[in-house]
Amino acid sequence: MNPRLTKALVNGLLLGGALVALFPLAWMLAVSFMPPGTSNALPPPLWPANPTLDNYRQLFGHAGMWRYLLNSLLISGAITLLSLACNLLAGYAFAKLRFAGRERLFRMLLGLLVIPAQVAMLPLFLMFKYTGLVDSYAGVVLPGMATVLGIFLVRQYARGLPDELLEAARIDGASELRIFVCVVLPLLRPVVATLAILTFLTAWNDFMWPLIELTGQGHYTLPLGLASLAREHTEGTEQMMAGSVLTVLPVLVLFLAMQRHYLDGLLLGSVKG
Repeated sequence: MNPRLTKALVNGLLLGGALVALFPLAWMLAVSFMPPGTSNALPPPLWPANPTLDNYRQLFGHAGMWRYLLNSLLISGAITLLSLACNLLAGYAFAKLRFAGRERLFRMLLGLLVIPAQVAMLPLFLMFKYTGLVDSYAGVVLPGMATVLGIFLVRQYARGLPDELLEAARIDGASELRIFVCVVLPLLRPVVATLAILTFLTAWNDFMWPLIELTGQGHYTLPLGLASLAREHTEGTEQMMAGSVLTVLPVLVLFLAMQRHYLDGLLLGSVKG
């Protein structure tokens, strides 16, 4: 087959796939600017004939919406920072430090990947109930402090760091903590960016665990607040789309801003070691 034809065919398929993937997002954005009831017409309009911001005004006029947004930012940011600290330290230890049972313990951690997270939700809820952490920010944040996937990514990347560099720092009298902070951490920047994006996206979009853990609307995250609003306004399709845009936009901007670092971390981590 002609190479140019093959290239054009592949590019056409990729472009078609991208359009199919982006169309729901584009229509969601368009509906959020439509007047109430417009999107229910048949056939549904693809673009607002009379764009309006009323849906966003009504959304933010709803009591508690700003609080839901702030809660999501606070919880997602806390989970991201704590998870980065724990995963980076644990992954570096499994990659470069020698201690008894290191490989066996790491294999046990990898075995946890096949266990669905939902299995641990009931035991976690009961444990937090007895410790008084139900309906609290800490109850949502603590389960996300470390992840097996995060530890695995850091370990795979850190295994590629030269041992001679670490030994030279030890000979100079640097402590293990100083070596990690001053020598290792700057070299882990690509995987740090990857972990930060993955963790923030997961925490921001999480619905099931906050739904179980949070019983009062004062601690609701944005997905829970929008779900509660949807139950009250079952006919407000345009307003719900505005809420969906509000949910998607921050994480989409974060991913696009750090896309290069995200891909670098995944690709480099996959070939290290």
